Amino acid sequence: MLNEKEIIKKYSNDDITVTWKPSICIHSKKCWKELLQVFNPQNKPWVNMQGASSERIKKQINACPSQALSYISNKEENTEAIHTVTKVEALENGPLLVYGDLQVTNSDGSTENKNKTTAFCRCGGSQNKPYCDGVHVKVKFKG
Repeated sequence: MLNEKEIIKKYSNDDITVTWKPSICIHSKKCWKELLQVFNPQNKPWVNMQGASSERIKKQINACPSQALSYISNKEENTEAIHTVTKVEALENGPLLVYGDLQVTNSDGSTENKNKTTAFCRCGGSQNKPYCDGVHVKVKFKG
């Protein structure tokens, strides 16, 4: 149940539509540091779908640790599924990133499926446990 209306921004080109959910973004800066010609927080709008090929944009979105960025194909016949090997990476002074398809069981017993990249809290301060909400930056987490 959502207490407030979720903001979702969409940006499209001929091939794909990129969706950004600012409420779950942990501001890792990974998107704009690695593909500034598409994701530039100094520009309005901050996403320029003409800045790179659709394949390059998809590759960068797949690296988004919070899944705040996602994409869908604009072509009906494209039903490609992304399958990845599960990989775990501890970011310096940040979250634990798990890449791949996961089923997460929450403390209340509920389950949810995650794919691509999931960021888990390591600092203990997240208000969205077990997921990272970016508070590690404010609490100056070292690890």
